[in-house]
Amino acid sequence: MRTVQTGPVIGLIGQVAVLAMLAGTVGLGVTGWLVGVACGLTTSATLSHGLARLGTAALGPADRVTLTRATLVGGVAGLLADAFVGPAAVATVVGLAAVALTLDAVDGWVARRTGTASVLGARFDMEVDAFLVLVLSVYVARSVGPWVLAIGMARYVFVAAGWLLPWMRATLPPRYWRKPVAAIQGIVLTMAVADVLPMLAIVIAITAALGLLAESFGRDVCWLWRHGRVQTRQDVERPGVSTAASVSR
Repeated sequence: MRTVQTGPVIGLIGQVAVLAMLAGTVGLGVTGWLVGVACGLTTSATLSHGLARLGTAALGPADRVTLTRATLVGGVAGLLADAFVGPAAVATVVGLAAVALTLDAVDGWVARRTGTASVLGARFDMEVDAFLVLVLSVYVARSVGPWVLAIGMARYVFVAAGWLLPWMRATLPPRYWRKPVAAIQGIVLTMAVADVLPMLAIVIAITAALGLLAESFGRDVCWLWRHGRVQTRQDVERPGVSTAASVSR
């Protein structure tokens, strides 16, 4: 158990170190500290649970890169939380988000290069991406409009739908297109935070990014719906055969 907990604990320590650095450089406030520490605790707890559940002894090399990204995203969340009660450290937010987005390409490369790709690593990577997009969308929505929250909420609405609709819980087949679409959301929202483009250009870019996201999620939902209908038909045609057995055959 001590080995399993090492990675998440180091991640929590790293999160506190990032927050301390931000406090010393841009003056992270109490709100930022609370949000940042909450991010670190949540990451540590859920990652520990995932490792224990899968019986994995330790984090792989790619997982460590993703954990580094998670600490940077926690810093972004803390800074943007502070922005709701005081001035925003925009340059620092953009810098941290840019590094986190760059490392998003690195962890996948490391996983493939070292042969350490795993279900846990893929899920961890996806959740870090989703949270960064959510945090950025909440901030951007203040200036562009609440409709931007659709980008940040898409992943969480998709997961929530799986709680209500059994056919949404099937495992989706791998599809490379999801990765660049997720990256585009982060890049466009980071540019919107930086405010380096005219408002019209920002709105157009965000609208295009949202369209790509809707297409990606829509394709997945359609696949799940078709898969669910086929599976239901198989169950009706072969009564008494379990769902797992039907799929395996």
